Amino acid sequence: MVEKKHGAARRVVVVTGASAGVGRAAVRAFAARGDAVALLARGERGLTAAAEEVRAAGGRALPLAVDVSDPEAVERAAERIEVELGPIEVWVNAAFSTVFAPVRDIRPEEFRRTTEVTYLGFVHGTQAALRRMLPRDRGTIVQVGSALAYRGVPLQAAYCAAKHAIQGFHESLRCELLHDGSRVRTTMVQLPGLNTPQFDWVLSRLPRHPRPVPPVYQPETAARAIVHAAEHGRRREHWVGMSTALTLLANKIAPGLLDRYLGRTGYASQQTGQPTAPDRPSNLWEPLDGPGGQDRGAHGGFDEEAQHAGGQLWASQHHGLLAMAGAAAAGGAVLGAAAARRARN
Repeated sequence: MVEKKHGAARRVVVVTGASAGVGRAAVRAFAARGDAVALLARGERGLTAAAEEVRAAGGRALPLAVDVSDPEAVERAAERIEVELGPIEVWVNAAFSTVFAPVRDIRPEEFRRTTEVTYLGFVHGTQAALRRMLPRDRGTIVQVGSALAYRGVPLQAAYCAAKHAIQGFHESLRCELLHDGSRVRTTMVQLPGLNTPQFDWVLSRLPRHPRPVPPVYQPETAARAIVHAAEHGRRREHWVGMSTALTLLANKIAPGLLDRYLGRTGYASQQTGQPTAPDRPSNLWEPLDGPGGQDRGAHGGFDEEAQHAGGQLWASQHHGLLAMAGAAAAGGAVLGAAAARRARN
């Protein structure tokens, strides 16, 4: 019997990467709905603080220190969740790690580590969820993606490659579920630039402090879209923000033009004017909110410019309208560029 709170079904939800950033904001959003939330992440301080937020909202919390790159650890976590909270209804894959640097400056082991966490971590979580959802023939898996799942940008090759891999994995799984007539759903949420702590703790070899590509949105925008996606898992994906829609559609229409544009602007748009600190920390191998560390929360250092845009939730719910508007805008930009080239010639 599924519990009810304020008229809504109370589910058991798993969120990976739950200690900070988008995962942390998603935990809060599910807790506000009344769901029981299992929190998976490496950082103990962040996990503890996030679990306290769930309980303060009236929900049940199960914080578990897990490195999602370890499939056996993820499986053990899933077993414990079902014993202590009940059948898993929603599994959200949001954990990631990355490196900001040109390809030539990223070491092989850093590419490997990014892939193991940011791509294979999603695979391990998805498989753990499927082992429980498929026999029951119900449940929803939400893959937290990015506009960069379709469009690579400079200085983020490791992350873009992992997100591209997740996109292909998601499409393959969706086809398999449709073939089997399963009522288990998989959906993907493609996000814009967000104000999260990642820019303070990812490994960076850039000369200046990394930043999200503008326009920048608060992680609560992403969290609302993730909750919406969990409730509407039949849709193959959700685009969040007009910037995401325009990026994806421009990439379909004129990818070569976008290559040149990003080649000119992509370095400056991903760095602030502040030089990188020589002692800058990195969470690639170890969490920074472990013993002796601090809770980073959901927000990064760009609150002054980040938007709390309710319209972005509307955007994620009206993918078709965004596609038409974005196609028109992107088409106009391509035609304008072509006209400018002809004028120069």
